[in-house]
Amino acid sequence: MYVAVKGGERAIRNAHRLLADKRRGPRNLPDITLEQIASQLALSVDRIMAEGSLYDRDLAALAMKQARGDLIEAIFLVRAYRTTAPRFGFSEPIDTSKMSIERRVSATFKDLPGGQLLGSTFDYTHRLLDPTLQGAEIEQAARADVTDEDRPMPRVTDLLAHEELIEGDGEAEEGAEVGDLTREPLSFPAERDLRLQTLARGDEGFLLGLGYSTQRGYSRTHPFVGEIRVGMVEVEIEIPELGFTVSIGEIQVTECQMVTQFQGSAKAPPQFTRGYGLVFGQGERKAMAMSLVDRALRAREFGEDVVAPAQDEEFVLSHSDNVQSTGFVEHLKLPHYVDFQAELDLVRRMRREYEDRTADEGKEAAE
Repeated sequence: MYVAVKGGERAIRNAHRLLADKRRGPRNLPDITLEQIASQLALSVDRIMAEGSLYDRDLAALAMKQARGDLIEAIFLVRAYRTTAPRFGFSEPIDTSKMSIERRVSATFKDLPGGQLLGSTFDYTHRLLDPTLQGAEIEQAARADVTDEDRPMPRVTDLLAHEELIEGDGEAEEGAEVGDLTREPLSFPAERDLRLQTLARGDEGFLLGLGYSTQRGYSRTHPFVGEIRVGMVEVEIEIPELGFTVSIGEIQVTECQMVTQFQGSAKAPPQFTRGYGLVFGQGERKAMAMSLVDRALRAREFGEDVVAPAQDEEFVLSHSDNVQSTGFVEHLKLPHYVDFQAELDLVRRMRREYEDRTADEGKEAAE
């Protein structure tokens, strides 16, 4: 510990008390409940779950309240809690083709089996502030009867696959072990399973910027949204004593498949290729950005030149984690008195040497 900050424990305790006071806000206002956060600020809760790698709406709401709405701090809290939770087993891969659909749109086919289902979305709002939300009681809109979600809704990519116009799903080899980013540190080169895990809990803003860069020419992609679907899927685990899988509940997820033209190579015919994104909750922007970056990171797989940041897996994966980024950036505001004094002495010495050298050169010029 730095000598200059010894005895600062009292100040730290006071800072914690002040933080709690600021978090509570004016006492004439009711304290916000976790139920309100989970239900009325659901998209923020979804982001915390996705980037915190833990599906628990109540804990995500608690983290958001504790962090005073700072989502990255809340994600950090959830990650820290996650490390204390025991692991009882591994779930089977979720089957999104059996999703109970809440929202499903495609930008590639207007009329597709099962139809388009808009659901709740900001896509068609006017982005004008609504003054009726300023504390006035709002009459709850009656929920429309939705029958589309009961129809079979094959994936758009399945339609392309029927004509062999898109690459396969990429089934893993039998017996192949899936990497686990939560137990083993990331190493390079990284296989696609680890890349997708990293992107799934990567910072939305960072991935959004990278995804945007691929559309502005910093990559060789011209993507189309094959499909975005939001809904509930069952999570199943296998019980060894029973010999079959058992459903342990449902989770809400967002899945996005981007399709991108590929001109073919000596080993593969011209076809569409896939970029994939899957996140907890309703996180369409994140899933889309993830799928754009996933496709960009597959450049070497398709024999494409790696010329853009979004195609460099070490750059992308090493900097996408907002918890690591926050820790490294924010540690700069902690005491660095000793280090700075050393650099200050160095700069003073260099400055004196510079001034002496300049003075000597001036004398020589005068003579």
